[in-house]
Amino acid sequence: MKIGILTSGGDCPGLNAVIRGAVLKGIKVHGQEFVGFRDGWRGVVEGDIMDLPRQSVRGISKQGGTILGTSRTNPFEGDAGPDVIKAHLERLGIDAIIAIGGEGTLAAAKRLTDAGLKIVGVPKTVDNDLDATDYTFGFDTAVQIATEAIDRLRTTGESHHRCMIAEVMGRHVGWIALHAGMASGAHAILIPEQQVSIEQISEWVTEAHDRGRAPLVVVAEGFVPSHMESPHSIRGLDTFGRPRLGGIADQLAPEIEARTGIETRATILGHIQRGGVPSAFDRVLATRLGMAAIDSVVDGRWGTMVSLSGTEIDHVAFDAALGNLKTVPQHRYDEAAILFG
Repeated sequence: MKIGILTSGGDCPGLNAVIRGAVLKGIKVHGQEFVGFRDGWRGVVEGDIMDLPRQSVRGISKQGGTILGTSRTNPFEGDAGPDVIKAHLERLGIDAIIAIGGEGTLAAAKRLTDAGLKIVGVPKTVDNDLDATDYTFGFDTAVQIATEAIDRLRTTGESHHRCMIAEVMGRHVGWIALHAGMASGAHAILIPEQQVSIEQISEWVTEAHDRGRAPLVVVAEGFVPSHMESPHSIRGLDTFGRPRLGGIADQLAPEIEARTGIETRATILGHIQRGGVPSAFDRVLATRLGMAAIDSVVDGRWGTMVSLSGTEIDHVAFDAALGNLKTVPQHRYDEAAILFG
């Protein structure tokens, strides 16, 4: 059996570990053959592949990024689509596809599966917002990177008696902000699931400052203050029609400074959260997911993705993962809010 693997969407620590886990198990246990599609769905719709023999995945689990490359190509745009992809797969002798990606990638995989293609998925998102899985690989690494950066910002804030705002990733959900904020001892954590007024944020900042602290605010890029109707976005749309977010921290800083009189600086961590080597947790999780994806292929579980349930790997339908975003529940935010101010 010949299997094609793709990595699509934003890069993420742990992608290479998934590839390695799938290839090693597929070759050692089932005698399968592997190729990789270059640059996500672009490689699929253009039939652009590279061979993936065992030696090609040697030692890659600790590497960041993806050896296959990635893109945000939409496989249904332009002259692409199921018929074009089927023709390439037949020409190349590829029997099945393992699609590693987030919401957009898996939604496209579901549509292609509904059209008759043999696809299984591996969930990938640093935001940890995919439903039907407890954690996604890359999230733990992103939280560690964000926490380390925020710890560094705090020393600058304390030296200059400033309020520091750190903006982290989180389009629709605030898991990174919540975990990194709690880990770094933030005085306010602002997430997309909770609308908060500028006045309340300023109150938390003032309260921390009055206790002799340098206020620290952690905000997710998708946070919407109560005076705004949608997330801050000035960079247009991506290929899937979603707003490119970023910059809410720069909007909040002058507002907080004007209300509190405390010098306030903003830092946007941005893509640095995606880079570098994956954490040990993410390497192990990604490897297990890659190996489980091979089980899905062997069992013919088309239209499903592998997921983490507790400490066990499960197999769930794409519909279960795409039906709802995994948002931060109210009780988790209330738990963190005890520490604000």
